[in-house]
Amino acid sequence: MEASASTPSAMIQLRRVNKVYGSGDAAVHALRDVDLRINRGDFAAVMGASGSGKSTCMNILGCLDVPTSGSYLFEGVEVKNLSRDQRALLRRNYLGFVFQGFNLLNRTTALENVELPLIYRGISRGNRHKMAQASLEAVGLGGWETHTPSELSGGQQQRVAIARAIVTNPQVLLADEPTGNLDSVRSREIMELLVDLNQGRGITIIMVTHESDMAAYARQRIHFVDGRIESGQGD
Repeated sequence: MEASASTPSAMIQLRRVNKVYGSGDAAVHALRDVDLRINRGDFAAVMGASGSGKSTCMNILGCLDVPTSGSYLFEGVEVKNLSRDQRALLRRNYLGFVFQGFNLLNRTTALENVELPLIYRGISRGNRHKMAQASLEAVGLGGWETHTPSELSGGQQQRVAIARAIVTNPQVLLADEPTGNLDSVRSREIMELLVDLNQGRGITIIMVTHESDMAAYARQRIHFVDGRIESGQGD
């Protein structure tokens, strides 16, 4: 993705972003004049109570939704000026996603789950296999390639999901409550893995969490209250 000569130093910037659902008396202001700055290589935790706006913000950052008003710049490119197809390409080529529920295909092996994003890229079967194998090894699951999700623990399933998210070498990893379904020991293991990916591979990580002990692993903590950033906006 090429940016203009006036590209800001931030990888991601939101400028006075508002998101309104509905209209009139039924209007819900999910985001109100949100300013946010994420630099390349940051590890940011996005926190807030249910309904605070954190999930809406993540959907916008992940190009799954668009602001009602305001500006979202990714590497200096105004996302609202992109077509639907261009936003899909941005997601596919620059972003990786990890979810609380793992979102793995139950009857598919770990290796095949990790290969899925590569199929959409049209990568040959042989290269897909090599890339997925390397990605599983990177998350500590070498030797587990033929196991299905039902044969894996929750922590291992999340590792498969992370391997799938990083197999395309994304610039940004968006993690939505990645430890929400895990016990404390597995949660710490997953957070340590994310820190390793952030520091070792330079992947920018933006993570939604309601757990302060998980947020402590991040270098930047952003707190949402009633659709606004209360602290940690990074400007």
